[in-house]
Amino acid sequence: MNSSMPRRRLVTLAGVVLLGPELAQARSFATFEHKFEQQEQFFQPMDGPAPPFKLDDPSGHAIGLTDLRGKIVVLNFIYTSCPDVCPLESERIAQIQQMIKPTALQNRVRFISVTADPVRDTFDVMKAYGALHGLDPVNWTFLTSGADHPDAAITLSQRYHNRFQKEADGSFTHGVVFHVIDAEGRWRGNFHGLDWQPANLLMFLSALVDQEHETDSPSAPSLWQQIKHLF
Repeated sequence: MNSSMPRRRLVTLAGVVLLGPELAQARSFATFEHKFEQQEQFFQPMDGPAPPFKLDDPSGHAIGLTDLRGKIVVLNFIYTSCPDVCPLESERIAQIQQMIKPTALQNRVRFISVTADPVRDTFDVMKAYGALHGLDPVNWTFLTSGADHPDAAITLSQRYHNRFQKEADGSFTHGVVFHVIDAEGRWRGNFHGLDWQPANLLMFLSALVDQEHETDSPSAPSLWQQIKHLF
């Protein structure tokens, strides 16, 4: 992300920082994305096939990106012994899960966290992690490449332009990025760091859902228009 990107003015609505109302009213996703990129300093637009993966959940079941078609995926890379930002990333996901729980987004979005430390993050460790941070397995999944492939997740993170570097003490120096992949498996955007507002991610996810139905019912209220009063 370009750190020189200028800060844009945000609007406070009902206690939540949201982008201007013209974004929610945009009928075209292209129009929405252009304005969103201009006004959300922590968002980076992407447009291309998302790097594929096939990893195991804590029960040993393999899940690939192709298995998630039809869902919008929010993907991040963490490790459970991280002393600082990884728990904050997980708590942010848990917060968003609670926000979308009563909405149509709950069944449309899947949160995927991939461990960059598959040797220490065993299945038992991974199973305990979600409950510790309030993550709901209904639409969140923790994945691993397995101890037999210790570098696979780091290689995958690099393909998502999110580099992990292992230090001598076993910790990792890494960035904080939430990657958004649409229902067709296309990489549509990155939210960098933790300073973006959750409602702005929800607006972007809603716009992706609405894009799927732009031609079906162009006069229907957008998903964001239907759910924004809940935030």
